Order: sequence, then C-alpha cells, then structure tokens
Amino acid sequence: MTERARQKTPPGLEDDLPSLMGKVAQGDREAFSGIFTAVSEPVLGTVLRVLRDRAMSEEVAQEVLVEVWRTAPRYDPGRGSVLTWVLTIAHRRAIDRVRSEQAASAREERVARLGRETEFDEVAEEVEAREERAAVRRCLDGLTEPQRQSVTLAYYAGLTYREVAERLCQPLGTVKSRMREGLIRLRDCMGVTA
Repeated sequence: MTERARQKTPPGLEDDLPSLMGKVAQGDREAFSGIFTAVSEPVLGTVLRVLRDRAMSEEVAQEVLVEVWRTAPRYDPGRGSVLTWVLTIAHRRAIDRVRSEQAASAREERVARLGRETEFDEVAEEVEAREERAAVRRCLDGLTEPQRQSVTLAYYAGLTYREVAERLCQPLGTVKSRMREGLIRLRDCMGVTA
C-alpha cells in the first residue's frame, strides 16, 4: 500500500478491511459502508490522476465502488490487501475510460474527414464531367454539318436512323453513312481506342 493511500485511509480501519470485505462478499451493506469510507478518497485520487477531469473521475469512482460491491466475493486476501485490490480496479477503470474517450474522438475525426473527402470527390467528378462535355462539343464542331445533324438527332434527340432520315429528308443509307463517318471522327477526336 502506498504512503499516500495509507494517509487517506481512516486510522484503524485499514486493519478491519479484510474482515469487512468478507462481510461485503456476503451482502452486508453496513460492512460496505465501512469499505466505502476507507477507500472512496484513495479511489477518487487514483482515478483523478489518470483522467484529470473531476466530473469524469467522480463518475468512474462511483462505477468502481459499484464494481467492488458486485465483485466482493472474488477478492482473494492471499493476492494482496483490500486497498490494493480496489485501487487496481480503479486504475483499470480509469484507463478503460481514457481508451474509450480516445476511440470516440478518433471516430468523430474519421467521420469528419470522410465528410470533407466526399465534397472534394464531388467537385472532382463535376469538373471531369464538364471537361468531357466541352471536349464532345469541340469534337462535334469538327464534323461536317450533315454529320453533326445526324449524330445530334440520333444521340441527343434519341431518334432512330429511320426517324433521322425522315426529319432530314434524306435516304436512310445516306444518314447511316453520315452517322458512321461522324462517329468515327468523334472517336478519333476524343482519343478513344476501338
């Protein structure tokens, strides 16, 4: 037992802790009151040194004391003093809380980072689509007028070969030839390999 813990344990109670713990293990509430009086300050001090936040430390100290009540039958006097056992529980609980807080903080940071990355991806996709549309317009401008009319009616207006031929008052074979030549020129202009 550390000197600091010994100083905070009420005099005379230190020797009674093993017998009190035996009674607590059997569900004796009065005995637990004695344990509480003896260990509550050292528990809070241990937890506060790890967490450095008073409110959180009080919460964890309360959890530790509840755990002492629930797990009193597991206490083994051959492995150490009651105070050492309780302070070990307190230290472990405090470390668990630190890890939990760090994990929560890391999760929030990841979520925030993902939110920002999505915005950049959307912008990049929009820029890429805009560049593709500009390239298609530039390549369409490089076609002859009859080729451009045929391709535009088929792809942007959604007309069939026959409907394009009727709209332009041209024979079906002529429209097919113009579209084929126009699409080949578009493919070459856009740099698409066949």
